[in-house]
Amino acid sequence: MSLIFVDVDFFKLYNDTYGHLMGDECLKQIAGTIANSLYRSTDMVARYGGEEFVVLLPETDENGAFVMAERIRSNVEGLDIPHSASRVSDHVTVSLGVATMVPQNGLSPDDLVDAGDKALYRAKREGRNRICVFVKKDDLAMGAG
Repeated sequence: MSLIFVDVDFFKLYNDTYGHLMGDECLKQIAGTIANSLYRSTDMVARYGGEEFVVLLPETDENGAFVMAERIRSNVEGLDIPHSASRVSDHVTVSLGVATMVPQNGLSPDDLVDAGDKALYRAKREGRNRICVFVKKDDLAMGAG
């Protein structure tokens, strides 16, 4: 099972600049783009809170999840939604955290969520508009993007 956290970069600044109605429209466009990026009927996207989404990819390994994350990142960037207040780009971008786990004793769904959250935090810390993958062996997220 793989999970991708997707966070809209500098969304508070977007709302402050363009207003909440435009912010809502922006989130709708991003949600639709994420949903349209998915290939399989078993893959699922949901709003996780605020400007964050979660993508669940059953029976997907780390490589497959990374490929999907890059597709989402690129498709959102391709929307070319203006964001003059962003510190990353002149249009809306997203940061993504990827985590993959094989179900086994001693692991819970919370562990997968925690790993995805750590990877997302690292993507944001390393400059945003990028993907980071959680690597369990050294408890670090490796970046790409």
